[in-house]
Amino acid sequence: MVGGIIKAIPEDVVIYVLIRLPVKSIMRFKCTSKTLYILIRSTSFSNIHLNHTTTLQDELILFKRSFKEEANQFKNVISFLFGVDDVGFDPFLPDLEVPHLTTDYGSIFHQLIGPCHGLIALTDTITTILINPATRNFRLLPPSPFGCPNGYHRSVEALGFGFDSIANDYKIVRLSEVFWDPLYDYPGPRESKVDIYDLSIDSWRELDSEQLPLIYWVPCAETFYKEAFHWFGTIDLSMVILCFDVSTEIFRNMKMPRTFIFDNAQYPGLVILSESLTLICYPNPISIDHIQEVTRIWVMKEYGVSESWILKDTIRLPPIEYPLDIWKNNLLLFQSKSGLLISYNLKSDEVKELKLNGFPGSMSVKVYKESLTSIPRGLKL
Repeated sequence: MVGGIIKAIPEDVVIYVLIRLPVKSIMRFKCTSKTLYILIRSTSFSNIHLNHTTTLQDELILFKRSFKEEANQFKNVISFLFGVDDVGFDPFLPDLEVPHLTTDYGSIFHQLIGPCHGLIALTDTITTILINPATRNFRLLPPSPFGCPNGYHRSVEALGFGFDSIANDYKIVRLSEVFWDPLYDYPGPRESKVDIYDLSIDSWRELDSEQLPLIYWVPCAETFYKEAFHWFGTIDLSMVILCFDVSTEIFRNMKMPRTFIFDNAQYPGLVILSESLTLICYPNPISIDHIQEVTRIWVMKEYGVSESWILKDTIRLPPIEYPLDIWKNNLLLFQSKSGLLISYNLKSDEVKELKLNGFPGSMSVKVYKESLTSIPRGLKL
């Protein structure tokens, strides 16, 4: 019956209606008729839906956190949240528990990388899971086969997940450093290693060796913007933004704002504000003078031009652990030292303690748009 009605409606009209529905509703329609099943599963419909959602302002929040269940046992949960005016965030879909990753104390440091075209990756640096949170499809990716010689140690320092529009492929990039084990017995320089995973061929490869800046890891650093990954690094005691073009696979460095001072009193974070690369300089959470210090927000007005950094805001915040992201170009999200999600309104200067929490130091937030992007050989969570 439903199939007959659908066949009587022009396909472009059906598509026009479907792409305006949440993914959850679209997936239900897929089960109502063979015609809709074939249409919704098609690559062309998935691409039309993706192009439509990309232009929308409606955004969700992916909120990853850890909970302690038993001694040295933790559970990672991803929550789907939507904004309720200026009140806060409410659940949009049931929470998602992610399997296969480690469950000890180290699980609080699992990294949520992406999103890209509605896909995210969650990794403990060894095991990586690619997930479409909207469709709940996932795939356990093969581990990188590249190790290091006996007597040496390989430490994963930075990760990224993004889409190469030229190769039409998704890539995961892993930056590592190889050094003598134990670390402090070796006086020489470290060697940089770069691994790349290509989803289309389900395989890792290693780039030719290139000495990179020493990675400066902070929780809010990995940002995929303008088809390039961005991390922090140091060269001769100066901080830079290390960039990696996902298509050309070429590294380059960008300078920090001229008045930025690299010391232990402040930490940096990277986010996207009003479609511009944005630097958040916040007080060291263990600083004695934390309450007296300010958080500065810098915006790069012309991407790639270090002279275009401008100081947008200087604000005072309660003691925070680290920034998470910016939502709707207005609401800064942070994790408090006690493990609570807090927000700061850039327009009203209002600080809110939201009713969402997790184990201290475990939170990640990603601004997210749903998609029907399929994962080859994916399974259902």
